[in-house]
Amino acid sequence: MFEKVLIANRGEVALRIHRACREMGIRTVAVHSEADANAMHVRLADEAVCIGPARSADSYLNKPAIISAALITGADAIHPGFGFLSENADFAEMVENHGITFIGPTAQQMRLMGDKITARKAAIEAGLPVTPGSPALETVEDALAWAEKIGYPVIIKAKDGGGGKGMKIAFNAEELPEAYSMARAEAKAAFPSDVVYMEKYLQNPRHIEMQILADKYGNVVHLGERDCSIQRNNQKVIEESPSPALNDAQREEIGEIVRKAIEKIGYTNAGTLEFLYEDGKFYFMEMNTRLQVEHPVTEAVTGIDIVREQIRIASGAALGYSQKDITFSGHAIECRINAEDPETFSPCPGKILEWHAPGGLGVRVDSEIYSGYSIPPFYDSMIAKLIIHGKTRNACLMRLRRALEEFVIMGVKTTIPLHQEIISQAEFIDGQYNIHWLEKFMERNKK
Repeated sequence: MFEKVLIANRGEVALRIHRACREMGIRTVAVHSEADANAMHVRLADEAVCIGPARSADSYLNKPAIISAALITGADAIHPGFGFLSENADFAEMVENHGITFIGPTAQQMRLMGDKITARKAAIEAGLPVTPGSPALETVEDALAWAEKIGYPVIIKAKDGGGGKGMKIAFNAEELPEAYSMARAEAKAAFPSDVVYMEKYLQNPRHIEMQILADKYGNVVHLGERDCSIQRNNQKVIEESPSPALNDAQREEIGEIVRKAIEKIGYTNAGTLEFLYEDGKFYFMEMNTRLQVEHPVTEAVTGIDIVREQIRIASGAALGYSQKDITFSGHAIECRINAEDPETFSPCPGKILEWHAPGGLGVRVDSEIYSGYSIPPFYDSMIAKLIIHGKTRNACLMRLRRALEEFVIMGVKTTIPLHQEIISQAEFIDGQYNIHWLEKFMERNKK
């Protein structure tokens, strides 16, 4: 097992990794920007190294600075968390080339499954159901030809995309040239490549993802699904497990398909396969080759510490259990709490004047926030995750309602009022929602 792990991230995920390491008897190194000198994970880590100014490009995306910090402190391994360099194959390769273990898949696996086009090809070969789509599109003429084969509506996607950027929908041939040009322009501005491809656009799907763990000896398990359909601008807002849309037979069927596909691909460590689900059918979208923001809901229903398992697998340990040993208990829901105006969604950085996190049975809060902490304006606005577990979905919802009422964050605006509104709606209570529900609900509220 590792003696010292460097945490190449910030915020609540950095604290989450620190806690897992400490429970395993592993010392931690926190790297931080100048803006994060007073962050909780920096205060709690065994060692801390400032790696640059506030700007992410000069700190959390600064590969040489992070690797230098690991070498100077004698870290055995680096955990990238999520975001930043977590899916950067070049970084993973650099880490390994310096004799340090990267806690995640190999660079080769990351390149295969992190690239949406090669991932589609690998998914088809591994037996996963995929949305009808195209290879990389070099010209608008290519796009028009493929759209005719696939059938409208279609969605243009950036090969390196994420967070809803580089995605444009065309409902007919007249709309396609502009959608193609805009998707490429967005991709060029936000990602390393402006390469785009096309998929059939499903109009009322749910977003369902499957969590997997795979060790270096060919053992693979799935940890069930998460329903991430409550979204705004393709950004997840609420996630739950299990999905209200699936029955046990569907869950078992897609789980086994995913498990066998991962075996065939030869992937290792934690990963998440994302699907669109419509009319009883699953369509593979992409694979996230890292820890997910919403991993705590899976931990709640399975009792498995996913971060701990990531560390164990990276150290060379076997899973020590098979699929038949995985059991699911109760229901879990996660709310992402952002420092944003709940109506305009403008970021609201600033000083926390008062902080009181809810507690009680089945209540978990993942956050670095504390009274007196100043939220910097340079990074993602998510400041906390509220994770609720109950014996049933209804019990979970009742507990979630109570916990949101208890949550006190003074000094900045947050999205807590939005979460309270969402969970009080009949459609959400009944589990009758899809990826467009939240935006339609917000549009109705404006009128």
